Amino acid sequence: MKNLIYIVAILSLLVFSCSTPKKAIATKEEPVRIANDSLEYEIIILDIGFTSYLAMAKPMSYYSVSTLESKNRVYVSEWNNRARNLSRYDASIYENIIDFQPHIDYGLEVNYKLYQYFQFAQKKYKMRLGSFRID
Repeated sequence: MKNLIYIVAILSLLVFSCSTPKKAIATKEEPVRIANDSLEYEIIILDIGFTSYLAMAKPMSYYSVSTLESKNRVYVSEWNNRARNLSRYDASIYENIIDFQPHIDYGLEVNYKLYQYFQFAQKKYKMRLGSFRID
């Protein structure tokens, strides 16, 4: 059974929910798939602008897995806290809980792309998910 996580922002909902997948691709912004097939984990990010942001981000080799894991634990914890408290936070941003288990080794690519999404989201939505400096 695959665990599937979707991170969707309001802009992507407007574009993707009102059109077929073929029309959504016409926006020139394709979803970013983050997966570790051996663990059967997948994240699909449909947030407008993330593909471009990811292309300009520091390379994956710049980071260590342990650094990304520790930062992602903090970011996921705060994200999930906000997703559970939608009366205090924007429901169009925090639509889903992220099932990120600290004892699972997701690998460098999953941790890198998830970390980059958190960096992107903090800049785009002008928020802070942790005390780390935003790259």
